[in-house]
Amino acid sequence: QVQLVESGGGLVQAGGSLRLSCAASRSRFSIIDATWYRQPPGKERELVATISSGGNTNYADSVKGRFTISRDNAKSTVYLQMNSLKPGDTAVYFCNVKIGISRYWGQGTQVTVSS
Repeated sequence: QVQLVESGGGLVQAGGSLRLSCAASRSRFSIIDATWYRQPPGKERELVATISSGGNTNYADSVKGRFTISRDNAKSTVYLQMNSLKPGDTAVYFCNVKIGISRYWGQGTQVTVSS
C-alpha cells in the first residue's frame, strides 16, 4: 500500500519561505502527476499547483510568482517551494499524486504565516 508522507510545514513570518515535501513510500512506480491543495481555516479545499507527467506546471493566481512545484522522480517526492508567504497562505496543505492507476492523498501539513 502506497503511503504519502508530507513534511515541511510550520510557523513562519510574513515574507518568509517554506518548502513542503510529499514523499511516496512502498511504491514500485514513479509519481505520474501531482497536485498541491490547501484548506484555509473555515474554507473549502482549493487547488494551489499542479505538475504533469511531462513536467508542465500550473498555479492558482494567488500563488503565481511565489510558489514553485517540482518533483524528484528518483526520490518519489514532490515539493512545493513557497516564498514571500502571506498571512492569507495560512492553511493545511495536502498533496495528491497519481501512481500507477490510483491517486493518493497525503495526511496534510499545517502552514501558519504570521503578520
